[in-house]
Amino acid sequence: MSPTESGIVRIASQHSVAATVERLEAALRERAILIFARIDFSGDAGRAGLTMRPEQLLIFGNPKGGTPLMQAAPSVGLDLPLKALVWEDADA
Repeated sequence: MSPTESGIVRIASQHSVAATVERLEAALRERAILIFARIDFSGDAGRAGLTMRPEQLLIFGNPKGGTPLMQAAPSVGLDLPLKALVWEDADA
């Protein structure tokens, strides 16, 4: 898959999944961007008795910026809030 296939931007991290998400959360909070949720897919899989490589999803946004967009075009709600998926590559 190319680095921008289907509108997805991939950025490699030199840190673990957990550390990468922590760093991203800190950077967003510094900019007063609201963190709506942090989902630990691999942790949830483990609690269900399944295994998978580390993978977490961060959902974030700014209601002051997103609300006017959704008021103008409600379908924007399909793209907002923003998301960042962090996973451990099989080649790592």
